[in-house]
Amino acid sequence: MNSFIENQNWRYATKKFDASKKIAEQDLNILKEAIRLSSSSYGLQPYKIIIVENPELRAQLQPAAWGQSQITDASHIIIFAHEVNFGAEGIDSYFKNVSETRKASLESMKGYMDFMKTTITALSEEERNIWSAKQTYLALGNLLNAAADLRIDVTPMEGFVPAQVNELLGLNKLGLHATLIATMGYRHDEDATQHFKKVRKSNEELFITL
Repeated sequence: MNSFIENQNWRYATKKFDASKKIAEQDLNILKEAIRLSSSSYGLQPYKIIIVENPELRAQLQPAAWGQSQITDASHIIIFAHEVNFGAEGIDSYFKNVSETRKASLESMKGYMDFMKTTITALSEEERNIWSAKQTYLALGNLLNAAADLRIDVTPMEGFVPAQVNELLGLNKLGLHATLIATMGYRHDEDATQHFKKVRKSNEELFITL
């Protein structure tokens, strides 16, 4: 079996982490790089990634995540937070980075920059927030795949109260809004879920070829 497919069959949404096992720094750096290299619309990455290691802060976050034990037991937790009302300023920052990275003048990219600004700023604030929130799911996908390759468990979570997480982490002041939580670490031997057969739609039910 292809190793990628084997890893996808191995991974599952871990319900109980082994709190005694921690992710090695070198592996954590690989996971961070996988997130950093993720695709995003126009390459803009309109989000921030908050890694919460502080155990006291994680205990405070647990009630906001419906009391789920993964918040305190996992080795690390990551908050994906999209930028609120992303617009021209964020685009300018992106093109400054492009200019410095590729040694290209901003003037040579002005047409594309103006096109991008016109396209994105034409959206309402609500539409922009929906768009930027969607980008975090692309980054999460890269994290899930990289973690499976390292045999590190990741549980993606939408089961939390964003307003409470925003308040606890001071995200509102940073112009950010919590979109996703990912808990990372190693499955506990007592987590029965790891033995459940994976349930997915069949090829015939899922795919349509035209």
